[in-house]
Amino acid sequence: MAHKSLFAPASKSKAADTINQAGGRAYAFSAEHTLAQYAATGTFNRTYYASEDEQLQTVLDLAQKVDPAFLARTTLYCREKGTMKDMPALLAAVLSTRDARLLGRVFPRVIDNGKMLRNFVQIVRSGVVGRKSFGSAPKRLARAWFSERSPENVFRQSLGNDPSLQDVIKMIRPPPKLATGEVDAAREALYGYLIGRDVPHEKLPPLVQAFESFKKDPSSWQGDVPDVPFEMLTALELDTERWTAIAKRMSFTQLRMNLNTLLRHGVFGNEGMVSLVASKLRDPEQVRRSRLLPFQLLAAFKAVKEDMPAEITMALQEAMEIAIENVPTVSGKIFLCPDVSGSMQSSITGYRKGATSAVRCVDVAALVSAAFLRRNTSAEVIPFSDDVVAMPRRLNPLDSVMTNAQYLASLPSGGTACSAPLRHLNRTGAKGDLVIFISDNVSWADFGRSVPGLVAGTAFGLGKGTRATVMAEEWDRFRARNPNAKLVLIDIQPYGSTQMHERADVFNVGGFSDSVFELIALFSKGQLGAEHWLSVINGVSLD
Repeated sequence: MAHKSLFAPASKSKAADTINQAGGRAYAFSAEHTLAQYAATGTFNRTYYASEDEQLQTVLDLAQKVDPAFLARTTLYCREKGTMKDMPALLAAVLSTRDARLLGRVFPRVIDNGKMLRNFVQIVRSGVVGRKSFGSAPKRLARAWFSERSPENVFRQSLGNDPSLQDVIKMIRPPPKLATGEVDAAREALYGYLIGRDVPHEKLPPLVQAFESFKKDPSSWQGDVPDVPFEMLTALELDTERWTAIAKRMSFTQLRMNLNTLLRHGVFGNEGMVSLVASKLRDPEQVRRSRLLPFQLLAAFKAVKEDMPAEITMALQEAMEIAIENVPTVSGKIFLCPDVSGSMQSSITGYRKGATSAVRCVDVAALVSAAFLRRNTSAEVIPFSDDVVAMPRRLNPLDSVMTNAQYLASLPSGGTACSAPLRHLNRTGAKGDLVIFISDNVSWADFGRSVPGLVAGTAFGLGKGTRATVMAEEWDRFRARNPNAKLVLIDIQPYGSTQMHERADVFNVGGFSDSVFELIALFSKGQLGAEHWLSVINGVSLD
């Protein structure tokens, strides 16, 4: 029999045109697609293959290459759909140097809270986008941010440093005036108070007056704890009763992030408080309004102490079921392929001292797989590293998403061969309709199998006779047997290349928010056009 590797049918996929960070063949994204990928996954922390400086410079270069309108739409997409923070602030700062009119249209939707305003100011003042001064348009927009919020709202958002909101006030000098042009006495007093001036107590907004009075002597305070962000109170000596009052007012996000703090202060010694907190955590409206990323619930679940009441941990699992409700139910046979290789063991938000998430890329890949399995119970899960990874036990689709995600994330690791699941399906003659990969897409361990004489892990040049990636070749074989099948590659790290180039049956999408689920649902139904993901971003309204 003729040598199958040497005399295989010509691939329908085009030849690879770049080398990825691990030295394997790949397809480069366009500038627009690469920017979209960074916008949905980039955190400016060190990843497995790239430093924070490299990521920043790449994004700055890309943001100058694309059309300003696309830059504006990408800024909106990564804030409103991807719920990112640093990235949209950076893109807005770049937009301020390219098109002030477009900046004005996106600013209120992107810079939508105090943290985002501080991020934007910090980035502009750093000079990384080519300017250190605000200029008239950014300053006008930042002043409008203050004027559109009540003094009490401004005070509640005055948390954080480097820069603080106080620093921002000093920089831009927002006028303390009403829409009529009259001076707002409470606003004027608040601005003075925030920048450290001696302001008469009675002129401050009532909330600030209450906060200052409470600070002086919490033990003798009569009535409810002032309705301020609890972070403003944590430096004070507060008893369990006060912490219980604070917990009753916490938002969903504050509860999710501070369960161990409440446990430590004895709040959960009261069974009524356990039930109240659990009810809020499992409340569908609260979950949706929080705009959280599903992996943030996984982080909270993994972080809770062993003596956390069972009702609380169960509520987190129920909240996860709500957070992934956008996972589509797809007709036909689905194969889910989570990457459990070595590079996927890195933190999903990258490495930065004091700000490294305990949730890894592999946790997110496992979570997405478990979420799809929960809604599509006949789906088959095929984890892989340098080959398909055998699972000691079969996943039960009716188990909680948390349970299945933790099991998948615990599987043994290895190199990265994105072709492995497809090669397995082709070897077994499998029939299917949708194949979903969740990976960083930096494949290298499969190229030695594709080209005789090459050793896996070495650099593969792109000279004469370059072939398609091994994954592309395997996908062509799968499609020959399943002509209507579709392939989705969910990319969860920003590296700018893929193992399967864009075409009608292939969807490359970046990110780990539930908006990715929505896009896969549209793609599986044939409701996305050419250049699928970019068509979504180009469809973002600037109005």
